[in-house]
Amino acid sequence: MIKNNQKQLNRIQVLLDAVTVALAYILSYYIRFYSIFVDSYELEVALPREVYFSVLYILIPAYLVLYNMTNLYTPRRAGKVGSEIRNIIEANILGALGFVAGLYIIHQEHFSRKLIAVFFVVNIIIMSLSRVSLRKILRFMRKKGYNLKHVLLVGYSRSAEAYISRIEENPQWGYVVNGVLDNRIPVGTAYHGVKVIGEIDQLSELISANSYDEIAITLSLDYYDLLEELVSCCEKSGVHTKFIPDYTSLFPSNPYTEDLEGLPVINIRYVPLTDTGNRIVKRIIDIIGALVAIILFSPIMLFAVIGIKLTSKGPIIFKQERVGLGGKNFMMYKFRTMEVQTKKEEAKGWTTKNDPRVTKIGRFLRSHNIDETPQFFNVLFGSMSLVGPRPERPQFVEKFREEIPRYMVKHQVRPGITGWAQVNGYRGDTSIRKRIDYDIYYIENWSVGFDMKILFGTFFHGKKNAY
Repeated sequence: MIKNNQKQLNRIQVLLDAVTVALAYILSYYIRFYSIFVDSYELEVALPREVYFSVLYILIPAYLVLYNMTNLYTPRRAGKVGSEIRNIIEANILGALGFVAGLYIIHQEHFSRKLIAVFFVVNIIIMSLSRVSLRKILRFMRKKGYNLKHVLLVGYSRSAEAYISRIEENPQWGYVVNGVLDNRIPVGTAYHGVKVIGEIDQLSELISANSYDEIAITLSLDYYDLLEELVSCCEKSGVHTKFIPDYTSLFPSNPYTEDLEGLPVINIRYVPLTDTGNRIVKRIIDIIGALVAIILFSPIMLFAVIGIKLTSKGPIIFKQERVGLGGKNFMMYKFRTMEVQTKKEEAKGWTTKNDPRVTKIGRFLRSHNIDETPQFFNVLFGSMSLVGPRPERPQFVEKFREEIPRYMVKHQVRPGITGWAQVNGYRGDTSIRKRIDYDIYYIENWSVGFDMKILFGTFFHGKKNAY
């Protein structure tokens, strides 16, 4: 079974990492001192090779400790490769800082700092390639039926079905669900080939008779009074146990927890932008980005002003009330792309494909997102952000807050000129529910890097459903 194999895999992984660190360091040494970019004087004043190579006695165990600290030896069958590479980078940043600090502590001024910089880059590249290659090999083996992890589910529920579905969709993870225990569903009932094999009170008996690698508690809400007893039973057996709650639809994928003097508290929703530091960083980026955009796009905005003025009667700028941060209303600016309408006509609905109300110049401005450029002034004034959920009109907010679950969550952050939903094609006359799903994902997973990804994505995918 996998329990014994995992110990062997971990030992092999540690050995591979030790060899990788050594190879990366040796390669870095030769790049630093024997590449075509090094002049002869640097070789003359360099420390002896033995001094540099003696560092490996400290470097290898130190990096193995760092890799352990950054969870690189935690089994991650279902984990993403990007997360593993981020941990490798994090460990190497800590290692490089510790390396330099150590040299200062021992007053070693002649040790090449350039070597440390080269090692930092080379080690990240080689370690990442090593981990990705091993991951691919293991996933190939699992698809072929080797290195499998056998799981028993306790409780038939929505979470049990979701777990089984994900296992079936991802055979490379190497999980095999051997059955489900439940008191209500008849024995023999199957979901995607996984059968109910008994009742919950048979758990202890089945654990003794089988070598399960994991027990996943997937009780429905009605049976949560059994939870403490089941956890106790699993822990006595020594089998690794995980709990998959039957109310996952209420939580984000990475719930934010707090510790109140030993009492764990799970926040229903974690919004990174509630942090003051994050808000300040995002606001600074918004101000700088808006100023740069206004300067860069000023010729295009001038073209839009002239085009609108020459082709139709009415104001150049269209102002419309929208709902923003904290549910407060503000006036959003756009270039007018439609014939002038009464407030009653305007309130009928949003623009649809081939909408007769759109002017010829307006259709061009909309298809190239030029009509949105005045919103850079909204960003500058603080009512909007460069990136965020698109703001909606008050009448639609009142309608959707009753019809669509979690709709009002989007108002916990500033609305944006562009957003994750828009990059994925959900703008205009498209599914509001899908749009909200993307908006909430953005809100829960905000980072500066995510904002940059969306801004770049807008240039390549932002025209989808723009009419």
